Amino acid sequence: MTNRFPLAVSERDGEGSEMDGLHEIGRRLAAADPLNAVLARVVAVVSSLVRCDSCFVYVLEGDALVLRASKNPHPESVDRLTLRLGQGITGWVAEHREPVAVAEYAFDDPRFQTFNELPEDRYQAFLSVPVLSRSRLVGVINVQHRQPHHHKRREIQAISTIGFLVGAEIEMARLESENSELSAQLEERKLLERAKGILQRDLGLTEEQAYLAIQKQGRQRRKSKKDIAEAIIIGDEMRRAGHND
Repeated sequence: MTNRFPLAVSERDGEGSEMDGLHEIGRRLAAADPLNAVLARVVAVVSSLVRCDSCFVYVLEGDALVLRASKNPHPESVDRLTLRLGQGITGWVAEHREPVAVAEYAFDDPRFQTFNELPEDRYQAFLSVPVLSRSRLVGVINVQHRQPHHHKRREIQAISTIGFLVGAEIEMARLESENSELSAQLEERKLLERAKGILQRDLGLTEEQAYLAIQKQGRQRRKSKKDIAEAIIIGDEMRRAGHND
């Protein structure tokens, strides 16, 4: 069964905890938190509003939904489990951008996707809502219950409202994370180029031979190429300082 509701929580339906949670989400929209902190807060708020046994947050990255946060610990799946748009109930919600609520036997829904590593695959009730930012899909929030559970109108409204409120925040945090990663990659590339130059100058190696030497040292010492490059650069700087004394 598919349910779609306006993104608002009425005063007569909303309880104090819901309004407090939504107010807190709104208050923190301007906070420049990293992505993992934003998603952890989303999971905490959703879990407090709807007493659920599981809560997942998927983030759209490229053409895939990536599991980025979970109420229950899933170190083997968080940041690794991906879904295509249209795959499973979660992918259906992302593709159609509207909530889906299943009260029982969610695993029998023809749209359901099984992941053997997740115990939640056998949970009875399933509620999935899209996370949007200016009508663009940002991700999906899922809540699940071990036992059958009829999702009340205010529950769906509340989580849909959270999806609406946090969409821009998640998108900004994701972009910040991507920018930080790109900056780190650029810094590593600069270090590698500098280290290769030192090896080429001192040992008469070609660029490819210098790169392979750094890679080999990394494997032997169980260090990253960046760590080896930094060691080469520091060693060169120390030698130069010694010569100047």
